[in-house]
Amino acid sequence: MALTKEKKEKVVGEVVELLSNSKMTVIASYQGTAVKDMQRLRRVSYENKTTVKVIKNRLVLQALKKVEKLKDSEVGQLEGMLVYAFNPEDEVAPAQNLADFAKTNPTLSFIGAISEEGNWLDSNEVQTLASLPSKEVLISNVVSLLGSPISSVISGVNSQLPSILSGLEAKLA
Repeated sequence: MALTKEKKEKVVGEVVELLSNSKMTVIASYQGTAVKDMQRLRRVSYENKTTVKVIKNRLVLQALKKVEKLKDSEVGQLEGMLVYAFNPEDEVAPAQNLADFAKTNPTLSFIGAISEEGNWLDSNEVQTLASLPSKEVLISNVVSLLGSPISSVISGVNSQLPSILSGLEAKLA
């Protein structure tokens, strides 16, 4: 069923908002993927605030022209049956969601991505991005690294505390 002009304008407006707020927009081909599987992908992606949409490429191109920072983005590869994944908080999450889904659904394959600044990432770069740890894991690793020297000093002092105390006791006696 064809969309009316008003519905097309509404879709373009929604896509403009998604593109404007997204840290990374990941694009993948989904030809041959069952509707049930796509619904599962949307549901799983929603858990980490990633929005997954199937949008006519023509409407995405119109929306890209309306977003100032994205209007000069490379869009030559936006052909065929594509799914778009947007996330306003995490650059890696859309790529990870699609990569995890592709493990059990090989019909899904990366086309590329558009960064928040409007840079085009090819499919290999998106695959590399998808293999990165999540933001939460990276933050916990940094906190652990920062806390490591402190815990080493504390354990060193704790291990030497009895001998320091006995030395002080001998001096005072």
